[in-house]
Parts: sequence; C-alpha cells; structure tokens
Amino acid sequence: MKKRTVIFMVLIVLGAFALTQSAFTVDQTEKAIVIQLGKPVGDKALGPGLHFKLPLVQNVVFFDARILDFDAKPEEITTTDKKYMKVDSYTKWRIVEPLTFYTKVRTIQGGQARLDDIIRSQLRVALGRYTLIEVVSHKRQEIMDTVTARSRELLEPYGIDVIDVRIKRTDLPAENARAIFGRMKAERERQAKQYRSEGREVSARIIAEADKERSIILADAEKESEIIRGEGDAMATKIYADALGRSPEFYAFTRSLEAYRKSLKDNSRLIMTPKSPFLKYMK
Repeated sequence: MKKRTVIFMVLIVLGAFALTQSAFTVDQTEKAIVIQLGKPVGDKALGPGLHFKLPLVQNVVFFDARILDFDAKPEEITTTDKKYMKVDSYTKWRIVEPLTFYTKVRTIQGGQARLDDIIRSQLRVALGRYTLIEVVSHKRQEIMDTVTARSRELLEPYGIDVIDVRIKRTDLPAENARAIFGRMKAERERQAKQYRSEGREVSARIIAEADKERSIILADAEKESEIIRGEGDAMATKIYADALGRSPEFYAFTRSLEAYRKSLKDNSRLIMTPKSPFLKYMK
C-alpha cells in the first residue's frame, strides 16, 4: 500500500512537471513559433492563448507583434549637386511572418541588421537623385514615400513589413558647412546683382516711355493751342474787319485808345510834336 502511494505521488510529480514543461501562453502583443531541433514546427505562427509543446524536445520562440522602432545611426550621403549631408533616419516596422522571419534572420537584432542594410542603401539611391535644396524642402515627402515603398518590397521576403521610413534630421558635415554657406552667399549675391541690374533696366525703360509720352502730349497740346490761337486771331481779325467796314472812324478811335493804353503806362515817356497824328484823339 505504501509502495503504491509512492508510485502515485511520483506519477503526479512527473505529470505536473510534464504539464509545466509542455503548456505555455502567448500574450496579446506576441506571436510564437515552436522549435524542434532548431527547425520550426508547423506551417504558421501561434496567436494569443494557451498552447502545448513536447517537453524537453521542443522550445518556444516569442516575437513582438507590435509596431517596432528602428533608429539608424546618422550617415553621410552625397546629393546630385555634390553636396555632403548627414542624414539621421528612423523606421517603423513589424514582423508579419514569424516563421519566415525566424528562418531568414532568426532574431530581432538580425532583422534590424537587415533593415539597416536595405534602408541605408535605398536612402543613398533616393537622395542621390535630388539636390540639397530639394531634399531639405519640397521633395522630402516624395523621397520618403519612394524609400518606404522600395524598402517594403525588398524586406517582404524576410517576413518584415516596413510601415514608414522618415528622416529625423539633416545636417551638413562640420568641415563642409562653411564652404557651402560661402557658396550659397556668393550665389545669393550674384542673384541680387542680377535682380538689381534687371530692375535698373526696367526703370530706364519705364522712364524713357514716360518721357516719350510726355513729349507727345506736350506736342499735341502745343499743336492744339496754336490751332485755337490761330482760330481766335482769325475771328478777331474778322471782327475788326467787320467793324472797320461798318464805321472806320470808330474803329480808328478804338484802336488809338488801345495804343494809348499800351504805350502810356509804367511812367512811359514819349517825345513827339503836338501835331503828331498819334495824339489826334488826345487834343
């Protein structure tokens, strides 16, 4: 009886040990694969829940199913206009095929190494097609979309899904910054001189056009004034002629009065004889 009790207790202990060695749980944020003799068991990964494996023969490898961050080290990249720049980038990625991922790269560190190689090469290729100004301004979104799409395509065979690749920061190398700033300053000064020269040319053209229009306007005004003056003189002559025809004596009287008014002003002095015809109406 006592021997049976001992055997029963041993069986219970062995059963408990086998259960603890064979049962395992997968968290909501994880996926798992069962490994036997270094090779995956089954054709798909295990999802969240309670699972079992053979004790001592099989073991479990867990992978994070959430979106992961990979922060690459800054590196120097040459743009199409031969400018050097330090690019600091990061990547959002996740493991979508744990079996493929384990077969190709084994661990998270191995996956990050593959990410680093492919994304660095794609950044060099993409940034090498644009100028420095385009990279840091309006072409950045286009470049990042291209790098993300190409990296996703190349990393898909490794069970990796590249969600997004972004540039955190771009800097000029310290030894090149001063030279680049000098060239940029010289370029801006050249453009400023060109703009000032073009402005002076436009100003001279506007002034010449204005002077031309002014001369034309003055000539037209002078012409019109001469015409009006001539018409007025003709009308005055006609009026005088009509008056002379009607009363020559009255016409001579009015003309003499006008001559007196124009000649005997401002303390004028005239030397003439009393019998001068000019003084006919002054007697």
